[in-house]
Formats: sequence, structure tokens, C-alpha cells
Amino acid sequence: MRTCRRVITVLALSLPLVAMAEIPVVDNNAGNGSSSYPPAGYGTSGAYAGGGAQAPASAQGMLFSQLQQMQQEIAQLRGLLEEQQNEIQRMKQEGLERYQDLDKRLSSGAAGAAATQNSTAGAIDASGTPSPSGEVASGGSEPADPAKEKLFYEAAFDLIKAKDFDKASQAFSAFLRKYPNSVYAGNAQYWLGEVNLAKGDLQGAGQAFARVSQTYPQHAKVPDSLFKLADVEQRLGNADKAKGILQQVIAQYPGTSAAQLAQRDLQRLP
Repeated sequence: MRTCRRVITVLALSLPLVAMAEIPVVDNNAGNGSSSYPPAGYGTSGAYAGGGAQAPASAQGMLFSQLQQMQQEIAQLRGLLEEQQNEIQRMKQEGLERYQDLDKRLSSGAAGAAATQNSTAGAIDASGTPSPSGEVASGGSEPADPAKEKLFYEAAFDLIKAKDFDKASQAFSAFLRKYPNSVYAGNAQYWLGEVNLAKGDLQGAGQAFARVSQTYPQHAKVPDSLFKLADVEQRLGNADKAKGILQQVIAQYPGTSAAQLAQRDLQRLP
């Protein structure tokens, strides 16, 4: 009986030890994904402490910095876009003014050509040779054929009306090569300048306008050609040359519409 009691007592005392032996021991330093609770660095307020709080703050700072940089770049792009839009608008306005001016001159171009033909008819004799007092250019050319010259000139002029400035420029250039002594040559030289100006070819326009006064110094288109030459020089940034030409128009051709326009532009120049 006593032996049984001893056995029972020993068993009773050993049961807690056995139960404790069955409970798995958790190693906090193990790398198998197990961790103690609460997790390390977790404060009583429920937020991450220590290094855990710095990561979100650093990410927000980076995002804020990137946002500021993007805003600056957008502002710069907007500035460039506005400059380009202003430049395009200026070019459109200049082109519109050139076309309007060209249309006005087209309305009187045919009449001017007819007047030039009548006033210079005596400058060419029957053989097509310029007379000593003539206003036409010297140099080799085909024999005078007024009917053919008129058709050629009017065909080139029609290309201006059709706004086909490239072909018009080629047509007037060909006309001047073929008929430099024509009664239409001075007008053709002037309209070659107008066509090149409409195309935006300032160099070509300036050369064509200058040749009107150089080659046909007594032609009725000389005042207009000089005025347009001053406009070209101003567009090229040669303000001093433009002033000199405008003063020449005012002094040499008083009372003409070109002189009136020259006086107006001269007052506008700095």
C-alpha cells in the first residue's frame, strides 16, 4: 500500500515536468519566420518606432522633391511654348500683311503694265534695238515681239493671282532672261521682288527690288521698288540702310505714294 502511494506521488510530481517538456521553445533569434510578440520596435502607441518611422518620411521627401522638379520643368516648357506661339503668331501676321499688300498691288498691276507699255513704246525700234533714250536694259535678247512678250508676262502674272509663288518666281526670271529689253521687263523685275517677298525669300526679294532702279532707272516702278527694298532691309535688321533708302525715296520722288509711305515708315524707325 505504501509502495503504491509512493508511485502515485512520484507520478504526480513528474507530470508538470513532462508537460513542460512537450511545450516547444521559441528562439527569438531564429530566421525561420517566427518572431516574438509584440514585434521588436513596436511601441505602446501602436506606431512603429526607431528606424521604422524614418522610411515613410524619407519616401515622402523624395516624392515631394520629384514633384517640385516636375513643376519647374512644366513651368519652363510652358514658357517655351508661349514663346513659340508668339513667334508663330508674329510670322502669321507678317505673312498676312505681305499677302494683303500683294493683293492691293495686284489690283493695279495690270493697269500699271499697260501704262508702262504705252510710255516706253518708243524705246524700242522695229528691229528690237533699244534707243539711246530708252528705259530698257541692254544685252542680248530675242527680237522684239510685243504680242509674245505680253502673253509671257500675263502668264507669269496669272501665277501670282493663283498664289503659286514658286512658279511665278521662275516665270518672271525666265521672262527677264528671254526679254530683258521688253517694255514689260521693268514690271517683271519689280514683281519678281514681290513674289520673292511673299515666299519669305528676303535676299532674293532685296536683289530683285534693287535691280529695278539699277537696270531701269527711269521706270515708273523705281519709287515703289526702293520703298520695298527699304522694307526688306528693315526685316533683315539693317535699320541704317532702311533709313537711307527711305530718305532717298522722299528726296527723289516727292509727291508719290511711295514717298508718303516712306515718310510714315521713317517716323516709325527708332
